Amino acid sequence: MKALFRQIAQQASHAMGSPWAFVLALMVIVAWAASGPLFHYSDTWQLAINTGTTIVTFLMVFLIQNTQNRDARVVHLKLDELIRAITTARTELVAMEHLSDEELERLQGQFERLHQHATEHRARRSRRPRATEAEVNGVAAKAPPRGSGQPGGRSSSKG
Repeated sequence: MKALFRQIAQQASHAMGSPWAFVLALMVIVAWAASGPLFHYSDTWQLAINTGTTIVTFLMVFLIQNTQNRDARVVHLKLDELIRAITTARTELVAMEHLSDEELERLQGQFERLHQHATEHRARRSRRPRATEAEVNGVAAKAPPRGSGQPGGRSSSKG
């Protein structure tokens, strides 16, 4: 039953998210509006569109919820795999969707403190004097070692 619903939900979700579904819905609305004068804009005429849109909306809620649940599950599994694969990651975060609200708030506080620390670290680094392009590329002029009379550090003394 679950597999059948999943398959139907995926196909319906894909179809309803297509441009053709939008065009079809637009055509139904235009046809309904155009038929208004024929039915003298009666209560039955209004009831037809209200009933139709209510039924479609009711069914779409379940399709959308199924699709969102499935997508969220897939994202969680992908993130869990990334966390598991990174050796320095805290693997206890793999199942964090099962934590209580208090535990999630505690974790959020930890991540906010990490963010604040990183922001302060970047600010301290940006206040330091910047290296010249030559220094960054390792082309900076190096002074010869002490005691050498020639460039390159060779001593002129014989001996």
